[in-house]
Amino acid sequence: MQFKYPELLYALFLLLIPILIHLFQLRRFQKVSFTNVSFLKKVSMQTRKSSQIKKWLILLLRLLAIAAIVIAFTEPFKASKTALNSTKETTIYIDNSFSMQANGAQGPLLNSALQELLIQIQPEATINWFTNTSSKKGASAQQLKEDFLKLGYTQKQLSPKQVLLKADAFFSKDETSDKRLIYISDFQKNEVFPEVSDRFKVDAVQLKPLLQQNIAIDSAYIESNNTGLTKLKVVLSAKEVSKTAVSVSLYNDKTLTSKIAVDFSENSKKEITFDIDSTKGFKGSITLTDNGLSYDNSLYFSINTPAKLKVLSINASNADFLKRLFATQEFEYTPQDAKNLNYSLLSQQNCIILNELKSIDTSLSNALTEFSQNGGSVLIIPALDIDITSYNSLLRNLNLGSLDKQLVQQKKITNIVFEHPLYRDVFEKRITNFQFPTTNSFYTITSGAATLLSFEDEKPFLLGFKNNYIATAAFNTQNSNLISSPLIVPTLYNIARQSLKTPKLYYTIASSVSFGVGVRLIGDEILNIKDSIVNFIPLQKAKANKVIITTNEYPKSAGTFSINKADAFIESVSYNYNRDEGNVSYGDVKNWNSVTPHQNITSLFDAILKENTITDFWKWFALLALLFLIAEMLVLKFYKN
Repeated sequence: MQFKYPELLYALFLLLIPILIHLFQLRRFQKVSFTNVSFLKKVSMQTRKSSQIKKWLILLLRLLAIAAIVIAFTEPFKASKTALNSTKETTIYIDNSFSMQANGAQGPLLNSALQELLIQIQPEATINWFTNTSSKKGASAQQLKEDFLKLGYTQKQLSPKQVLLKADAFFSKDETSDKRLIYISDFQKNEVFPEVSDRFKVDAVQLKPLLQQNIAIDSAYIESNNTGLTKLKVVLSAKEVSKTAVSVSLYNDKTLTSKIAVDFSENSKKEITFDIDSTKGFKGSITLTDNGLSYDNSLYFSINTPAKLKVLSINASNADFLKRLFATQEFEYTPQDAKNLNYSLLSQQNCIILNELKSIDTSLSNALTEFSQNGGSVLIIPALDIDITSYNSLLRNLNLGSLDKQLVQQKKITNIVFEHPLYRDVFEKRITNFQFPTTNSFYTITSGAATLLSFEDEKPFLLGFKNNYIATAAFNTQNSNLISSPLIVPTLYNIARQSLKTPKLYYTIASSVSFGVGVRLIGDEILNIKDSIVNFIPLQKAKANKVIITTNEYPKSAGTFSINKADAFIESVSYNYNRDEGNVSYGDVKNWNSVTPHQNITSLFDAILKENTITDFWKWFALLALLFLIAEMLVLKFYKN
């Protein structure tokens, strides 16, 4: 028990006064003559004994009454150290990641948590709070309600360590104040809990979903693309096997084009295939419906109308094989004779091929260097007898190394770097019985560029650095049978295709994304990305024949967006949320040392209220004093001597 005014306890020394009075009070008895002396003596002894008991009883009651009154004036109470601390700081962390979409007993976990908080927080309270995406310091109850109504879900989730660090920044440096972090989450990611700072207390509420079942669209990719018919492979996953079939729908913009029922009764992983006519572009979305998390029930993707890539070859040798290869709707092929080269065409191309030039003059070398720096792709095919010095001048500018000498030896091109983007999706499996092409002579090279193709003795045949490539041997039929080999097609095709890095099927939100758009900007022209709700200008770098777009923070929501120049539509790009939040596995907050777990938000606030409650006892002591005084009166009135 504690006292508000403990100095008043000195008043208990006043109890000595009635004690002294009762001890030293002497009363003389008068002699009364009576006939029966024996009887009188007996009566006198009994009266004296009864009187003494009454005196001591009255003394005790008076002492108790005075003591109770004194203690009542000291205002005794019972309270914890937290309750006595007048300076209190409270910060609330609310996990608003996508895993909080799961349904609890009162609906979605996040919504029910926000409703309970608004009920429990007192109208006059000011609260510091933060989520994975927003925060506010010193918010009133009314502000809290307005902010909670706007609070949405996000793919971002702070780790427990990040939450503790951010909460620490909200608290003052006052070491005497009582600091408390209220941590509300489902603790979806099962990770090691960090140590808690002794600067503040942590009260944690782990919200638990009723079911841990979740079916998600994990990813999608193009399995094959032949003559405009694209086979789209979609990967689905379920947390648990399910006897109920799930309907998966494919939309082109808002038009339903296909629907497939998927059965998860035997396997929690499924792959399905959709056939898409992509000749005119496809603004796709794949959707399903399940009772788990909803954010991963949709996946957006874009297949744009193929843009014609501009390929120019500067020829000093037969270029029929290039004409046959690039004579398709995908390319706009322009052959140029090395002796009559139109330099004005160079900056308009995506890919330039030097086809067996004997030498490379300074003006052409400078033009190709500028072209490469502006994002263009250069492929160099040497002649049988070249001016190595002029070649090396260009190679150094393109970071492709330097040629040493020509070796007249027949070699087979046997080694393919299957992991390189040029060949990654070309072969279904690594081949060993391939009809490898041969060359009769080649140049040795000193280079730090990556080797893509090499001879049987590991000497390089094709090297690449960023968007530039060099072959170490001539392609003509006198020197090689490469142009009649199946290997020539994917090699040159992919070099040309990758000269413009076009948007993929989709990108992940909040990751750094970079891609090229085949459009020329003049003057102050810019590209913007928008849908029906948002419109933003991404980071962009204009090249001679394309624009490199980079997105980081935007967009913040999943969907398919249009890339526009002014009001003119260029192409589409799609973004989706990261799928990590679909992992419905949870940690146990009870295993977190120095953290007080609570079953729900209501029990948490009840515990806080109890911890901050001050119990007063002065009324009880005042009542005791009154009872002692009443008892004294009753003794005086009814206790007979």
